[in-house]
Amino acid sequence: MQEIQPSVTTQEIACEEITAPPCDMVVFGASGDLVRRKLLVSLQQIFAQGLLNEQFNLIGCGRKDLSDEQFRQIAREAIEDESEGATTGSVQPFLNKLHYISGSYDDLALYRRIKGKLVDLDTGYQDNRCRIFYLAVPPFLYGTIVEQLGSARLSGSYDDDSIRQTRLVVEKPFGKDLQSAVELNSTISRWFGESQVYRIDHYLGKETVQNILMFRFANTIFEPVWNRNHIDSIQITIAETLGVEHRASYYDKTGALRDMFQNHMLQMLTLVAMEPPVSFQADHVRDEKVKLLRSIRPLQPDDLSRHVVRGQYGPGFIDGKRVVGYRAEPAVDPKSRTETFVAAKLFVDNWRWKNVPFYLRTGKRLARKNTEIAVTFKKVPHSMFALVGLDDMPPDVLVLRIQPEEGIYLSFQAKRPGSKICMGTLNMNFSYKSVFGVDMPNAYQRLLLDCMVGDQTLFTRFDGVETAWQLLMAVLETWQADDSAPYEYTAGGSSFPEADELIESDDRTWRPL
Repeated sequence: MQEIQPSVTTQEIACEEITAPPCDMVVFGASGDLVRRKLLVSLQQIFAQGLLNEQFNLIGCGRKDLSDEQFRQIAREAIEDESEGATTGSVQPFLNKLHYISGSYDDLALYRRIKGKLVDLDTGYQDNRCRIFYLAVPPFLYGTIVEQLGSARLSGSYDDDSIRQTRLVVEKPFGKDLQSAVELNSTISRWFGESQVYRIDHYLGKETVQNILMFRFANTIFEPVWNRNHIDSIQITIAETLGVEHRASYYDKTGALRDMFQNHMLQMLTLVAMEPPVSFQADHVRDEKVKLLRSIRPLQPDDLSRHVVRGQYGPGFIDGKRVVGYRAEPAVDPKSRTETFVAAKLFVDNWRWKNVPFYLRTGKRLARKNTEIAVTFKKVPHSMFALVGLDDMPPDVLVLRIQPEEGIYLSFQAKRPGSKICMGTLNMNFSYKSVFGVDMPNAYQRLLLDCMVGDQTLFTRFDGVETAWQLLMAVLETWQADDSAPYEYTAGGSSFPEADELIESDDRTWRPL
């Protein structure tokens, strides 16, 4: 396969950076890993780009007893660790906007202190400010915090204007199954309206994921062939080399189906397969995503093994270093049946996609970190080159690379130079970094800005969450009732026989990682 690096000229049709309005953000779980590695770093980068309003304040809340200065020092270290080239001069003005309050999440006194601090910080500022309450805590605490916010009259439920300006950000997973998701939503709905709730999925903030919609609906050459008449199959892959790391106690109660499949993978499927929305407004986009989820063929318990496979990594080698199997990881049950790999074959029963298989797989401790969506087009119906041995030409493939390097490439067939008919596969490769000359922004940067300006396009609505859980309940219930363990695969490998059979039974193969 020969690779072509095309000369790309960019022409900006519309490019408008959004600037955050005056905003107060209260982050629960402020001493946790997510806040240190993602939120603080992303907010400082937004600040450095001049997109964060001067009237921004952040109040960190946690059980750990910290002063403002101690919290700012934690933030400084996180920013300097994650952001190469960060200097004291560029970081300090941002750190001055950070504050900290400690307390127990079930103690109403904590929320009264938060309310008092917000009043103090807002003194002298304009009234038209947004307030964001960010739940960066374990999911079992969501209900407790929401109830206390409501009881402290911080949810904005008592004033129409404050409702529009008060927002709640909830990290995934939203529930652990259908029942818990419905119960959690019921609790939230008592104090926050759907227009106030931002269920965040950081994959939707990645540039290439966002670009799926632009790629499909802003180019007339692709949408006419984006259907069952021209597409053979679609593969969606999220492969990680990491194991469970410091998340073992959480992950062993969750597994790959809940942790990655129910949210990240199904969200990418909706973007690649949804119908064109009427406009790019948030609810128009989310309407189409929910319609797509409702069109996925239900998974039947008596036929589940032909459509879903689970695995669990055993010992092996990653980058030449020996690693232990999942059950030998610290804080993991030695008899655990938690899956670290899921592969599935799904069908979308609508006019566009009838009988086109969607192959999805996600796993930990695999050979390479790789997230991509690969669209395989149908082979030519008849080869006019059969007489010279070219009767079975490979299909064209369009790949949307999401990480580690974001870009797009298209493989197609072309004649090689020479007097004879000699054909080969060419790969036209586009890399965001090489074309635009910049590193891709952290996904949280876009999502945090969208939350501040009140744009819910990239956040999941509850009917979408509910539909995703409904689809997967047959799988969860079947696995719960099954005493057998997941298939074991070798850490550092690419797959295992049972996962291969899922796709090879259809005369197709997984793409190499």
